[in-house]
Amino acid sequence: MIATWPRLAEFAAQLEFPLDDFQTEACRAVEEGRGVLVAAPTGAGKTIVGEFAVHMALATGRKAFYTTPIKALSNQKYTDLVRVHGADNVGLLTGDASINGEAPIVVMTTEVLRNMMYAGSTTLRGLGWVVMDEVHYLADRFRGAVWEEVIIHLPPDVSVVSLSATVSNAEEFGAWLGEVRGDTEVIVSEHRPVPLWQHMMVGQTLFDLFVEERDARDDDEHFTAPGRSSVSVNPDLVHAIRGTEGRGAWDSHWVSSRGGRDKGRPRGKGGARGGSSGGDRGGRGGRDDWGGRGRRGADSGGGRGPGGGDGGRGFSRGGRPGGGATRAEVIERLEREGLLPAITFIFSRAGCDGAVGQLLSSGMRLIPESEGEANRRLVETRIQGLAEEDLSVLGYWDFVDGISRGFAAHHAGMLPTFREIVEELFTAGRVRAVFATETLALGINMPARTVVLEKLVKFNGESHVDISPAEYTQLTGRAGRRGIDIEGHAVVLWNRGLDPAGVAGLASTRTYPLRSSFRPTYNMAVNLVRQFGRESAREILETSFAQFQADRAVVGFVRTVRRNEEALAGYAEQMTCHLGDFTEYAAIRNEIRDVEKEGARARSASMRAAAAISLEALKIGDIVRIPAGRHSGLAVVVMPNRGGKGESASPAVVTEDHQLRRLTLHDVPTPLEPLGSMRVPKQFNARNPKARRDLAATLRATMPHDPPQRHRQSEADPTEDRVDQLRRRMKAHPCHRCPDRENHARWAERWWRLRRETDGIQRKIDGRTNSVAKTFDRICELLVEMGYLGEGGQTITGEGDRLRQLYTEKDLLAAECLREGIWRRLDPPSLAAVVSTLVHEPRREEGGLTPRWPTDDVREAYDRMIRIWSDLEDAEGALALPRTGMPDGGLAWAMHRWASGQRLEDVLRGTDLAAGDFVRRCKQVIDLLGQLTDAADPDLATTARRASEGVLRGVVAADRLD
Repeated sequence: MIATWPRLAEFAAQLEFPLDDFQTEACRAVEEGRGVLVAAPTGAGKTIVGEFAVHMALATGRKAFYTTPIKALSNQKYTDLVRVHGADNVGLLTGDASINGEAPIVVMTTEVLRNMMYAGSTTLRGLGWVVMDEVHYLADRFRGAVWEEVIIHLPPDVSVVSLSATVSNAEEFGAWLGEVRGDTEVIVSEHRPVPLWQHMMVGQTLFDLFVEERDARDDDEHFTAPGRSSVSVNPDLVHAIRGTEGRGAWDSHWVSSRGGRDKGRPRGKGGARGGSSGGDRGGRGGRDDWGGRGRRGADSGGGRGPGGGDGGRGFSRGGRPGGGATRAEVIERLEREGLLPAITFIFSRAGCDGAVGQLLSSGMRLIPESEGEANRRLVETRIQGLAEEDLSVLGYWDFVDGISRGFAAHHAGMLPTFREIVEELFTAGRVRAVFATETLALGINMPARTVVLEKLVKFNGESHVDISPAEYTQLTGRAGRRGIDIEGHAVVLWNRGLDPAGVAGLASTRTYPLRSSFRPTYNMAVNLVRQFGRESAREILETSFAQFQADRAVVGFVRTVRRNEEALAGYAEQMTCHLGDFTEYAAIRNEIRDVEKEGARARSASMRAAAAISLEALKIGDIVRIPAGRHSGLAVVVMPNRGGKGESASPAVVTEDHQLRRLTLHDVPTPLEPLGSMRVPKQFNARNPKARRDLAATLRATMPHDPPQRHRQSEADPTEDRVDQLRRRMKAHPCHRCPDRENHARWAERWWRLRRETDGIQRKIDGRTNSVAKTFDRICELLVEMGYLGEGGQTITGEGDRLRQLYTEKDLLAAECLREGIWRRLDPPSLAAVVSTLVHEPRREEGGLTPRWPTDDVREAYDRMIRIWSDLEDAEGALALPRTGMPDGGLAWAMHRWASGQRLEDVLRGTDLAAGDFVRRCKQVIDLLGQLTDAADPDLATTARRASEGVLRGVVAADRLD
């Protein structure tokens, strides 16, 4: 190695552990000057390859950029590299921080690198390597395109080191990398350095999820788990669940896969099956001998969704999952078994905070008091920049109390500084239980000995759905710390209705396909045209992974069409009739069927249209009955809505269980008529939980009975005459008298069915061929029409130069607002408020509620923005382009107050906005205001700069990397 790969030998000598085979293979490719794609499970050590690229840069006098998908991971990687290479050699560039940006090693978010390339930044000079950590993020439908932009546009002499989770089509992705970047080595490792064993907890009893096939019963479901022989669901687990559904509490013994309870281990005496290789902290170590006693488990996640009725509802008010153990009891059980530190994933921010509260109420302590005091002192040091008056609204007191006892929450609604403290202390072993939402699984390096899943259902923004195999793999992949644990553990808490076979399905597959989410944007188009010209830009976009995958699919489609055409010829021969043209006769029969289907659809559409009209007619105070769904029952309208272009009305209502939601046609499939009306207070704030509870109480008192909904009479079906005419034509056709008519008809039906299928495939071929370039052409057409590109789309105009500097998701809308000058009269707080409408994304049912406006100027500017947005949406619709989202004013009031200097508590009062969400939105507003500073005229640029300074204060300014 020293002779052939001297840099690798030098790098390996600095490590405290030997390199795995896949790491060695990848590092050799890097030293040989080739690109590399490494796909391996979470915790396998992929980042070693990226760190070797950094070593190569320093050793050869070139630069290395280390890109990550999120700022938190950038911050963490920056700290790691500074520890190894020193602060002088490492820089950080994110939307929040700019530290030593000309250093030979720079950590940055992928968006920063994309923007640097489009701007032609001098920082790119001397760049030798780009590490793309978590490159599978290119599948993200919101931000994934950035990864492909970077990969496509990087200079050809830059080597790309791509690090990915295990995906089933790594070779396909690697083949694309080879096409656009040159020689690329694809290295796939399925091996987990720390085996992962799967369990379910029923009450306080832990069961192995799997048993080996030889121990299974004949009627058990069998699975092939990664790296193992055929296994089956543990029959003792199934038996226990059946018994538990009609029984009380269970004892707290571990039930092993050998069957029965382990009577030899006293209650609460440790003996964790997941002992660490070096013993646990504080004398709580597990028993290492368990590692060799005929394990009965599977070592990864993935597979089918488990469903599970009540299993998706998590903990009740008392903190018990479907009648099982409380959260405190679960953690206590894991503590006794030596299975801490643990991460418990709860798909609810309130649930995470509630878990901390429940452990505090139980008096639980997971670390010694001296260590807890050290944790408290660290927190107090890190939050010195926060105002004393803001601590309560930030949830500081519960946070610090939990930290001092060894447990904490971790979710996006927390202040980022709090999350960073949790990550730091958990990694150091000074926090031993974390309750987290799935955001923790997105790249942050926080491995644990055990991962607990409270439920396998989450809210995806529209409905509650089973988590996917990829999500299960990512979540459970946190279990097992390399170099510390000899094995990791995934524990699913049983809830009523949760099927263990479904859980086993999830735990039986590890991989999932990587699909491109790339699509051209307006900003991308003007930047590409500026740099390369329209034709070259079009050719560049055709090299995207999205087009690569589409073209590969087309090859298979063409083969299918050719095969189908041969079959169609055979079917046509079989349906030949001596009395006449049976194809013509079959066409009449098919038309009858199609007309009948169209009639049914028309009736359904008519009912839907009537329902839509009834929603538009609702007024404030109208009492209605929601016919079905989770929120069925009485509700009162608090905000009417007439709908927008292409959208149905969706009035906001408060239900009798004081929930705020929007009524859509999904809730109301038939026309809705008011049952009565009631008074809604003029100053009613729909986002205030207390106001909703009071209104719901009034609703129940106003309408104690629920009269049945009146139904309208159905109208006559207009399709009947057409069907009668066709039937007469069919009977008059000569083939109708053929004695072999039905035999011919069977072949005709096959012909028509295959013809429709083949025509559909041909349409897919037509749609996928040059699909990315066609979208780019339509975008250029719109930009020429609106004056952002010159004639023919060959050059950019002055307005286009503004657009190329705006990277917001609503880039063209922001550029139009600049051109129309609708923000010129605004003062700094008002500009911050208006800009927030371009970045705010309301959570769940808050979407689209009429906002509170801080000033008339802000309201007027927003109204003009809506008119511009409406015209833009019409233009996009005419060209079949993706629609720009409507600006949302839900944050405008709070943002104006904050930028005006008001206290955080006053800003958030009366809203459901979490402090962490507000801080994150403030940073997004600051980022967009910075873009306006570069793109706007001097006067507006000055206002944008002052607005940014007004937002960047207090908790927002304190929450930045030092």
